[in-house]
Amino acid sequence: MLPSAKPVRELRGITPSDLGEEVLTSTQPLVLRGLVSHWPAVQAGRNGADGIARAASADAYLRRFYRDATVVAMLGNPGIGGRIFYNEDLDGFNFASVHARLDHVLMELAGQRDNPHPPAIYVGSTTVDAALPGYSGENTLDLGQRNALMSIWIGNQVRIPAHYDLPDNLACVAAGRRRFTLFPPNQLENLYVGPLDFTPAGQPVSLVDLHQPDLERFPRFSEAMRHAQSAELEPGDAIFIPSMWWHHVEALECFNVLVNYWWRQSPAYMDAPANALLLSLLSIRDLPPEQRNAWQEIFRHYVFEADEQTSAHIPANARRALGPIDDNAARMLRAQLLKKINR
Repeated sequence: MLPSAKPVRELRGITPSDLGEEVLTSTQPLVLRGLVSHWPAVQAGRNGADGIARAASADAYLRRFYRDATVVAMLGNPGIGGRIFYNEDLDGFNFASVHARLDHVLMELAGQRDNPHPPAIYVGSTTVDAALPGYSGENTLDLGQRNALMSIWIGNQVRIPAHYDLPDNLACVAAGRRRFTLFPPNQLENLYVGPLDFTPAGQPVSLVDLHQPDLERFPRFSEAMRHAQSAELEPGDAIFIPSMWWHHVEALECFNVLVNYWWRQSPAYMDAPANALLLSLLSIRDLPPEQRNAWQEIFRHYVFEADEQTSAHIPANARRALGPIDDNAARMLRAQLLKKINR
């Protein structure tokens, strides 16, 4: 029998002014009940006697801010059960991506509210200020000095496979309900991740269907579930997802709106580590074992266990890439890499 996920730790009664370092630098997920209950968007998402009425109220609130924005929408037939994923051969996807006016997408969602088996309709991460000017001014959250990117997600009953994000993530439910299932980074090998460079929405995803896990094909997923945490969020609730935690996200109502804030704890000039992984696959993975082991030692020394002693024997003015990296040094190093890669 598949183990059940443990509940994510919850903090209740927390207000935006309580969002200190203990929360925003946590290395474990945290549910923040009622964090954004003061938002007008949340009030609209709660207004109604049933799910359809609440959907209509939340939809009407969004339309107040619409200014001819075009978005990318993912559309899938009812047979995919809302799961945004690959096709059976993993050489394509089970949905179509289209550019559409946001008001047309909202109209299509409205037409499917009472459909028990609707097609999947999903607008993924979209910059709030570009899609809905003025929305962020009414629905505010002060994250201090963090230069957070505020994005919005809109759709019906869709499921996003387990994936990770490099930035820290504070996800706030504005309308509908969402269920999050999270796995720590050390469960990578038990999640059976798909292709790194061909993905449904930008990030590598687990191939395991959480609704119907095939344990014959993915037997180690049982171990992943022993470490899983889950939470179901209502309008006004938020969840903090630390960097690199895998998370499966399921929208549960006929109309769901999620607003999230992403920020990195590292400087903006640092490159995405995933690029280094792809370059390592190209240049290291298929070396003879002895050479690969040697490079493992080099990476350990210069990257994963680097400290003040790593290059202490080199005069500070001569350390170059081994010295402190700032914006200028990063530009120079990136130029060197591009020149070498494009040889």
